[in-house]
Amino acid sequence: MLKGIPPLLSPDLLHVLASMGHGDELVLADANFPAATHAKRLIHLPGTSAPEVLQAVLQLMPLDDFVAQAALTMQVVGDPAARPPVVMEFNAALQAHGCAPSTGLERFAFYDRAAQAFAIVATGETRIYGNILLKKGVVRP
Repeated sequence: MLKGIPPLLSPDLLHVLASMGHGDELVLADANFPAATHAKRLIHLPGTSAPEVLQAVLQLMPLDDFVAQAALTMQVVGDPAARPPVVMEFNAALQAHGCAPSTGLERFAFYDRAAQAFAIVATGETRIYGNILLKKGVVRP
C-alpha cells in the first residue's frame, strides 16, 4: 500500500500512467466498449465506475493544456448534442480538477482514436456512453 495514491489505481495502471509521455492518450472505457479489440495495452478494473476511475487518474495525471480539447467522450448515436448522466459526472470530475469539460466525438471516430491510445482501461461501468479519452499533459516544475 502506498500513501497518497488512490487505492483504486492498480499497479498496472500506475505503471501505464508513469510510462505515458506528454500527448499520449488514455481511454477509460465502459463494460460494453470493445476494449480488447482496440487496446495496445489493456488494464482491467472490474467493479469500478468510469467516473471514479477518472477522479483517481486526475489526482495523478495532468491533462494537456496545449490542445483545445484534452478530454473527449463518445457522442450519443443519433443525438450528438445529448449529454448522458455519466458524461455529466465526467465533466463534474474534470471541473473539480480545473480542467475543461469534455467534447463529444462521433462513435466510430472515438473507436479509431481509442485504437491509437497508449492504453485502454476497461472499467466495470455499466452505463452506456461511459467512455472518455484523456490526453496527458506535462507536470510543471
